[in-house]
Amino acid sequence: MRGGRKLEKLLIQCITENQERAYRLAYSYVRNKEDALDIVQDAIHKAFMSMENLKHTGSLKSWFFRIVVTTSLDFIRKQKKVQIMDDEKLEVVLPSSQDHYPNLDLARSLDELPDKYRIVIILRFFEDMKIEEIAEVLHENLSTVKTRLYQGLQKLRLNMSEEDQEEERR
Repeated sequence: MRGGRKLEKLLIQCITENQERAYRLAYSYVRNKEDALDIVQDAIHKAFMSMENLKHTGSLKSWFFRIVVTTSLDFIRKQKKVQIMDDEKLEVVLPSSQDHYPNLDLARSLDELPDKYRIVIILRFFEDMKIEEIAEVLHENLSTVKTRLYQGLQKLRLNMSEEDQEEERR
């Protein structure tokens, strides 16, 4: 029981120190504030319910982030059945005559990337995770993560240069 209490304290500390990063990770999947908060809350609940399954406390952060990723993917799978459009998505489908900004936006370019590349780039550069940590969080081979990071950055550069060229033509 003593070890369980220590693990619980370590988990609380990990969650507290990484709450914003966990939120940003969930948000990068669902792009909705309330859904991201729900996902993080659900992930915290799952972490406490399964903390006895954790083998090494040294990988606590990666283990928790893996739960956030899995919970995000589960949420997306459930939401695919019902697709509700928010105002931003409606703007894309039905553009308004005002507030059109042709300037390149990194967030928009990242959004255009397939998930497998976008997530690796976000974890590496926005969450400052090491490649090894990303591989652990995503349950992927280290070389797969490296390849996706390289290919994702290439695609991002290509998207950005295409948008720059399109902007110059206007």
